[in-house]
Amino acid sequence: MALRSIWKGTLRFSLVSIPVQAYTAAEPSDGEIHFNQLHDKCHSRIKYQKTCPVHGQVSNDEIVSGYEYAKDQYVIFEKGELDKEPKTGQRSVAIDTFVPPEEIDAIYYDGRTYYLAPDSGAAEPYAVFCQAMEKMGRYGVASVVLHGKEELVLLRPLEGVLTMTMLHYKSQVRSPKVLEEYVPKVKTNPQELKLAQQLIDASTSDDFDFSKYEDTHTSHLKELIDAKVAGKEVVAPPAAEEETHVINLMDALKKSVQQTKKPAGAKAKEARKSLAGQLSRTAQTSRPATQRRRKTS
Repeated sequence: MALRSIWKGTLRFSLVSIPVQAYTAAEPSDGEIHFNQLHDKCHSRIKYQKTCPVHGQVSNDEIVSGYEYAKDQYVIFEKGELDKEPKTGQRSVAIDTFVPPEEIDAIYYDGRTYYLAPDSGAAEPYAVFCQAMEKMGRYGVASVVLHGKEELVLLRPLEGVLTMTMLHYKSQVRSPKVLEEYVPKVKTNPQELKLAQQLIDASTSDDFDFSKYEDTHTSHLKELIDAKVAGKEVVAPPAAEEETHVINLMDALKKSVQQTKKPAGAKAKEARKSLAGQLSRTAQTSRPATQRRRKTS
């Protein structure tokens, strides 16, 4: 199925201009399940109507926007007035600066990410720009007007493609300091800290496979729906046993570290097997060519 761009514009930095198109990065899920609200007695769909407590039901063309500046006191905006907000560069992604990846924490990501692809004739400058960001390990901070609203975005190279992630403004994100009274500062036990580091190190994946994580919630809902359609009784699975609260952190860490370690025999066996393979390959490559041909014939 052909992809459909949601925005066309220009990627701008200094005097560089690269025509681009934006595509939604999130995969449209045909299997995503949505429920409708029904009346319990007759199973009719529930409708939502806009009503005024004085005049009853109203149509959309009778509705204006109002901001409550005091109790029951509103400043009224007529249709179109809010659209008069000055917006510059409505068709451009204007890069303000570049930063190292760790400079902007993921807490500022608002969940919307788009792919930027070069428009016709812009493949070469696009590739140069993307590869330069990859080699230098830099992200771009930019602004763009999308759906009539100016957004702060982060540009990141990903496998040869530029991504554009919408950001919350700093004023829209709470500082961790608001939790100071809920997360008191404590003095940690050096031995417990060392064990925790060992546990993290032993549990770190050298080759992380993101695809192994699946949407089990949707799969479960589909099974329930199929069962209902087939007229089967839906039986709730037995509740999982609650894990007991860990009192002794030191004991829990020691046991966890021990569980992540391979038995000494198994590790030695793997080492011997690896060494034997290396010796075999070395002997094979060092043998005269006539002997290798005689062996294979």
